[in-house]
Parts: sequence; structure tokens; C-alpha cells
Amino acid sequence: MQNTVFNNAQMELLDMMSFVDTPEMLAQLKQAISDFFARRAEEEIDRLWETGALNEQKVESFRYLHERTPYK
Repeated sequence: MQNTVFNNAQMELLDMMSFVDTPEMLAQLKQAISDFFARRAEEEIDRLWETGALNEQKVESFRYLHERTPYK
């Protein structure tokens, strides 16, 4: 049997779970985590835009991007 090793963030979340005792609290926690990652993604997009790694032309090219997994 293989042991699972949790990192510090995972351990913190597990500790916080002991305080979640209603479905409403769980929904609020999930929303807070979702908001955190949405903010991080937005900050990264802003950074890419400011550095020129992302621009209107590149965004427009995403319209025609077809990266699908080939199935046999």
C-alpha cells in the first residue's frame, strides 16, 4: 500500500475542513477558492498582456485553434 504525502497547502485545507459543518459553508469555501484562482488567472493574463506575450492578434488566433486529442 502506498502512502499519500500532502504538501503544506493540502494540510492547511484539510485542517480547515474540520470547521465546515454545513453544505452552505462548503459552498462558501468552494466559492472562495474559486475566486482566488480566478484572480490569479486574471493577474497572469494582465502580466502577459503588459509584457506583450499576449495581444489582440494572439487572442484572435485562438478562435481558429483546434487542439483536439486524436482518437484511434
